[in-house]
Amino acid sequence: MAAERSGGGDAAKTIALLWRKPPEPKLGRKPKMSVDQIVTAAIAVADGEGLGAMSMARVAQELGVGTMSLYTHVPGKTELIDLMADGVLRERDLVAAGTWRDRIRHYADRTRAVYHAHPWMRDVSMVRPPLGPGLMDGEEFVLAALTDAGLEPKQVTVAHAAIEGFVHGAAASEVDDQQLEEATGESGDSWWRARQMFWDDYFDVERYPVMTSLWHARAYDAEGTLADSARRSFDYGLDKLLDGIEGGLR
Repeated sequence: MAAERSGGGDAAKTIALLWRKPPEPKLGRKPKMSVDQIVTAAIAVADGEGLGAMSMARVAQELGVGTMSLYTHVPGKTELIDLMADGVLRERDLVAAGTWRDRIRHYADRTRAVYHAHPWMRDVSMVRPPLGPGLMDGEEFVLAALTDAGLEPKQVTVAHAAIEGFVHGAAASEVDDQQLEEATGESGDSWWRARQMFWDDYFDVERYPVMTSLWHARAYDAEGTLADSARRSFDYGLDKLLDGIEGGLR
C-alpha cells in the first residue's frame, strides 16, 4: 500500500488535538467518547488489520458508534494518523539513566520496540512529523543525551538527525519482513530456502568475486533467524554511529 504521511491535516486543529486542547465543548449532553478512546481504537484496528483497514467508519464500528460522531472530535483520517503515530511514540516511556551512549541505546531500543509492536508505523512517513508529546519527548531525550556528551550545539543537531534517520529507518526496515510474513503466511527464512536454486544454478562466481570470497570465508553463515541477524545489524550500526559521534569529542 502507498504510505500515509503525518503532518497533512489542518495545522491548528491537529496540534490542538495532539496536545489534547480541543475547543471548549458545547453545552449539552456529555460526549460519548474522548479523543483518547478514538486514538486507542484506531491503533487497535491498525495493529490487527493494517493501516489500510483503518478508516473513520472502521474506527466508529470498533467503538460501536456512528461514523459522524467521530467527526465532532477528530476532523478526519489525516489528523487521526498524526494522533496514532504520536500515541504509539508515547509508549516508549524513556528513562534518562546511565551514560549518554546508554541513553541513546535506550532510546533506540524503545523506538525499535514501537515499530515491532505496531508494524503499520512502517507505512507512515514522518518527514513532516506529528508535533505532539510523543515525538517531542523523544527529541528532547536524544538532544539532552548528546548535549551531556559534550558536543558543540551544531554537532548536537547534526548528530541528532543522524541518529533519528538510522533508528527509524532501520526499525522500519526490520518490520517489513514481519508484515510480509503476516500478509503471505511465509517467513523470510522460508522464502530464502525456496530460492536455493538461484545460488546452485544461477549465481556467477566470476561476475561476483567479492560475494564469492565472503561466502567461502563463511561470512554469510546464518546465526539464528533473519530476526536475529536484523538485531545484530541494528546494534552494530548504532554502535558504529555512536563511535563516530564520540570521535568528534576528541
